[in-house]
Amino acid sequence: MLHPIVIPTIGIILYFLLIPSGFNSNQKYAVLGLIFVTTYIIPLVILILFKKLKLIKSFKAESIKERKVPIAMMIVLFYLLGNTLKDISNLFDLGLLFYATTLGLIFIYIFFAFKIKASLHLLSLGLTTSFFIILNYIYNENLNIIIIGCLLLAGMLGTARLHLKAHTQTEVYLGFLFGFISPLIVFYIL
Repeated sequence: MLHPIVIPTIGIILYFLLIPSGFNSNQKYAVLGLIFVTTYIIPLVILILFKKLKLIKSFKAESIKERKVPIAMMIVLFYLLGNTLKDISNLFDLGLLFYATTLGLIFIYIFFAFKIKASLHLLSLGLTTSFFIILNYIYNENLNIIIIGCLLLAGMLGTARLHLKAHTQTEVYLGFLFGFISPLIVFYIL
């Protein structure tokens, strides 16, 4: 449930439940469907295809080498999703979220040059936490319970990733930190 390709869909469901958007149910479902296909279905198909072509050994894509092409493809997908959503009335903030996700993934890709495999799980929770902090400010909504929940989930997930020896402490902290600062950078600039 806390996999990086699931979190965008969960975050958008929370967004539509908590933030007044002026959209009817069908419009919300259409946007949610677009986001689900772009952030879940397409990455899943890419991983399955890469596994069949033996470009990755497992669906975990554990090595930096195995992560490079899928992350590059995700950078493009999230950027295109940001471009699509920012032009839809009342969805500018979602467009910025996906630009922020693009920036976070670019940071992850840059870390590859330094042989650092920062956690995508924690990147996604850092992005979500920061996004809801920004929404709290923009819409003057009380989203503190969501923010605290994200922080608790990040702590539990970070601990689990360390326990499973999937990442080092540095990789876990870098994933969350750069996930957290990416929306702040994007929202400040745009």
